Amino acid sequence: MNPKVTGLQADTHKRMDHGVDALKKELAGVRTGRAHVDLLTPVVVQYYGTATPLNQVATVSAPDPQTLLITPFDRSQIKEVEKAIMAADLGLNPAAEGGLIRVRVPPLSEERRKEMTKHVKKVGEEARIAVRNVRRDSNEKIKKLEKGKEISQDEEKTAMAAIQTETDAHIKLIDELVAKKEKEVMTV
Repeated sequence: MNPKVTGLQADTHKRMDHGVDALKKELAGVRTGRAHVDLLTPVVVQYYGTATPLNQVATVSAPDPQTLLITPFDRSQIKEVEKAIMAADLGLNPAAEGGLIRVRVPPLSEERRKEMTKHVKKVGEEARIAVRNVRRDSNEKIKKLEKGKEISQDEEKTAMAAIQTETDAHIKLIDELVAKKEKEVMTV
């Protein structure tokens, strides 16, 4: 196999994995009606003037299915952490209690569950589009290599088939992640 094609396939795999990882992060922040530490992933705290992810300024735990406990490393930052949770617009109301913050996760209404499911499907489709765009870019590069006589037509066909296989595997993974999250959201 031509080293340029091998490098291109490795790059394609890496870029598709990046798209799936982005989807996983996005889905982690979707509320399911149960407390989970990933629910606060999008929260960014102003820590002494610097925008810092919540998990770098506090520990987050879920002692029960309806409660999140946040313990800031620096107690003087409790008000900033509260503000950041409110500003993240997650529909959560933090309450400071001594040196920690308690966040009750209210159950989702049926209507809100359906909205969240639509959002999950939309995010999943965006991830599929990203994977397909990577495939298109890679196929164009392979065609250029063939036109430039750097690879043979057989190598072109083999490389394009390998990229299609990679694409199919990533799309299947995305579909599985979306289906799992939809089931989580719809489970009361």
